Amino acid sequence: MKNKLRETILDLLLRIESDSGFSHLIIDQEIRTNQLPDRDVSLLTEVVYGTLQRKLTLDYYLEPYMNSNKKPKPWVTMLLRMSVYQMAFLDKVPDHAIIHEAVEISKRRGHKGIASLVNGVLRNVQRNGYPDTSKIDNVVKRLSIETSHPEWLVDRWLNMYGIGTTEQMCKSNLARKHTSIRVQPLKITRDKAIRKLEELDFDVEESVFSSQGIVITKGNILKTDLFKEGFLTIQDQSSMLVAEMLDVKHDMQVLDTCSAPGGKVTHVAEIMGNKGNIYAYDLHAKKARQINDRAEQLGLTNIEANQADARTLQNVHEDESFDRILVDAPCSGLGVIRGKPEIKYNKEESDIHNLAQIQVDILAGVAPLLKKNGRLMYTTCTVDKEENNEVVKKFLEKHSDYTVDQTFFDELPQFLTNNEGISKEGLQMFPHTHNTDGFFLTRLIKN
Repeated sequence: MKNKLRETILDLLLRIESDSGFSHLIIDQEIRTNQLPDRDVSLLTEVVYGTLQRKLTLDYYLEPYMNSNKKPKPWVTMLLRMSVYQMAFLDKVPDHAIIHEAVEISKRRGHKGIASLVNGVLRNVQRNGYPDTSKIDNVVKRLSIETSHPEWLVDRWLNMYGIGTTEQMCKSNLARKHTSIRVQPLKITRDKAIRKLEELDFDVEESVFSSQGIVITKGNILKTDLFKEGFLTIQDQSSMLVAEMLDVKHDMQVLDTCSAPGGKVTHVAEIMGNKGNIYAYDLHAKKARQINDRAEQLGLTNIEANQADARTLQNVHEDESFDRILVDAPCSGLGVIRGKPEIKYNKEESDIHNLAQIQVDILAGVAPLLKKNGRLMYTTCTVDKEENNEVVKKFLEKHSDYTVDQTFFDELPQFLTNNEGISKEGLQMFPHTHNTDGFFLTRLIKN
């Protein structure tokens, strides 16, 4: 790896950590802006994501060689992390080259003393190897260090799901999942899209979650004309299930309360054949405009997106205006850690409590807007019961005219019906069960 690319990786990691930026957005922006060759893209993506995913593990490896009384500058700590990540988890570059490049960067960014520190620490790590985490007696601390999840989060999941599910979930969050895409069926069939991608030397397979879904095991979809011209949308398979289960018909009136970035609402519009009316809202005007832009790119005209707080939509629409309502609620995002590893370090337990209350308030705010016998879909991209099962319970306790729609469970794909995440409140998908995002969804009916 050339020094220039290595310095770019360091800069990106520092931006993600200091600005609390989303890693996938910052990486995509860097790739597009500088038109990096595929070889560099692969290394950059691997090292940035890997360093983020294993940050606590890397700090544990480094700790014996760091002076606890003298904390180095953030860039030095990050340079050590990314170097040890490559030494411990990759075999593409020999250790001596990684150490040499780190020292050269240290000389340019700092001074001889910092370069000496970096050289000494990395050579000690190389010489002594990595500590055996299996000897950590406390199961919470062991899982925290081994899988780089904060102890409070590991402890919370252990109390919710037990050791088996927690360990599988934590380990799966260290693996990169394949990209999945959705075809715009009004423009192209799935079979034709697959043929075109295979002609471009992509390795793809059909998704079992949606008849529009394709899983890509090799290839960069962002560089294809199919994506640029609005034939395809990048969307996780678990997210595709939402529109599939909303049970929409062509002539319906549909409300999407928390719509950005627009993956689910455009999927709903496609299933509706670009007919009927969909009213989409987001708290931020810029994001609402992005939904309209995306709909236009896909050739969809039955979506109208505007800015509004989902809790106040009764001020915008009359009661019993909608056949279907989608509440894809703002959540902690603890189901999408694989794609956004920084989430696990940026969240606190208090965030979950606060979000759960917002989720209940949104449901309560939109409940009067659904027609009798209409369906309301509640979804989150988290695996936390307080934001999922408990929110549904609290809502139903105060809204006796709503119940969980039992036909929802009958209509789920067969391979999901024996899922460990099935409960009377809905379906919880875990990242390790079907190699998707962790996702909760349920369908309520207004009696």
